[in-house]
Amino acid sequence: MKSWLKNAVFYEIYPQSFNDTNADGIGDIKGIIEKLDYIKDMGFTAIWMNPCFDSPFNDAGYDVRDYYKVASRYGTNEDLRCLFDEAHKRNMHIILDLVPGHTSVECKWFEESKKAERNEYTDRYIWTDSIWEDVKGVSGISGSLRAISDRDGSCGVNFFSSQPALNYGFAEVTRSWQCAVDSEAALATRGEILNIIRFWCNMGCDGFRVDMAGSLVKNDEGQKETIKLWQEIFTVVNKEFPQAAFVSEWGEPLKALRGGFDMDFLLHFGPSHYTDMFHSNNPYFNKDGKGSAKEFFEYYMNTYNEIMGKGLICIPSGNHDMARLAYYCDETQIKLVYAFLMSMPGVPFIYYGDEIGMRYLPGLKSVEGGYGRTGTRTPMQWDSSVNSGFSTADSDSLYIMQDPDSERPTVQKQIKDTDSIYNELKRQIAVRKSVEALQENAGFELVNDGYPLVYIRYTQESKVIVAINPMDKEISVEVGDIAIKNVIYSFNGSARFINGEFSVPPMSASYMVLE
Repeated sequence: MKSWLKNAVFYEIYPQSFNDTNADGIGDIKGIIEKLDYIKDMGFTAIWMNPCFDSPFNDAGYDVRDYYKVASRYGTNEDLRCLFDEAHKRNMHIILDLVPGHTSVECKWFEESKKAERNEYTDRYIWTDSIWEDVKGVSGISGSLRAISDRDGSCGVNFFSSQPALNYGFAEVTRSWQCAVDSEAALATRGEILNIIRFWCNMGCDGFRVDMAGSLVKNDEGQKETIKLWQEIFTVVNKEFPQAAFVSEWGEPLKALRGGFDMDFLLHFGPSHYTDMFHSNNPYFNKDGKGSAKEFFEYYMNTYNEIMGKGLICIPSGNHDMARLAYYCDETQIKLVYAFLMSMPGVPFIYYGDEIGMRYLPGLKSVEGGYGRTGTRTPMQWDSSVNSGFSTADSDSLYIMQDPDSERPTVQKQIKDTDSIYNELKRQIAVRKSVEALQENAGFELVNDGYPLVYIRYTQESKVIVAINPMDKEISVEVGDIAIKNVIYSFNGSARFINGEFSVPPMSASYMVLE
């Protein structure tokens, strides 16, 4: 594991909506630099920055036009280099968002690939032999682009129709237009991704979050060839950049970590039941006690036991593709969710604005391919000034409209309120960073996955028992014969060991060192 990931806590920044310094209504890199001290003071050690490369922004930057150039709306390559430098001065790290599965239709590679004459990009994308043949029955391909150029053939797309799929080959070749994973064309695509990684790591980037990491090789049952592809990439990357860290959007840690990733997210899709905990209409962290954590922990424990010591499982508060945490949880529940996130193994990720309980705004007009996700990408709310301090632009010029509620939470208000979500999370991060038994690689033993939630984190030197009760009534559970040495964190009271039972106050969380 990369040394700087030890005790890391990540902050996800959606750059369009974070901080605008040039009054154009769109956040920028200089705005992130301006807020680095805020991020560090919260206790965060690292930043994941959503796509910042040149793009027509049909999908908010996940449609890359030029992987080697910062989008002008955010600044320049030199601005990004400055951001890396300023973060490093503060002993912080920054990973960028890499989109290896597809490009924009405006990417020069695709413009060349569309030409009837053969060239080095002809096979960079997945084309059929004939315009009359669609790309069908291929996992990961959502449709085709047809009759878009003089070239004969249909081109597969990965997601939106503006995102043609890059060609990494087919694990099982079933048609004449499909190439093998070791073909010249597939290896050329892989080589270009390596060059992109090299370019930004040489600039000072500390690694990447990799979009749709498990989708590269097509017709790949069990994703065996995709895993092998990443193993080969990381064999090179780890030698050239031994401290560069990679987290995958795969949602299956057993596969991602086998491929060589340092970390994998539990996601709102996939088998993890992550949304059962706090991103559903009936979450475990509901005070009525009608939610369930059992399926989540069944998956989590099976995975944890398999990958122990091989990499990290990341549990995020949310991300740019999900309704915000505050959509499902009230202020007290959010604090309990954070008590959970800050005491679990792996690396926690907090989405910008979640630290102050920013709201999800349903029903907003789609912006740059956001659709239902647009309401979770609204401008950061800093203070009581114009546009909540996000931008001095006219409000009609903002990238996305701001929460119109006059009582909307702001950083300024939450810092002043000692009982705020912001200050509770700051306390929890500080405790996590000061107690080795709560950190990323400390052991984990699940004691109770009902109500209350109880588990033990441990090292050879110490054990910490965590008790979280989202319910609005006190509840007890048998935990065996334990002795509590001292309480190192509590919210709404700490659990007590009485007559052989562990009694946990309503809507409370506590971390306690065991004798």
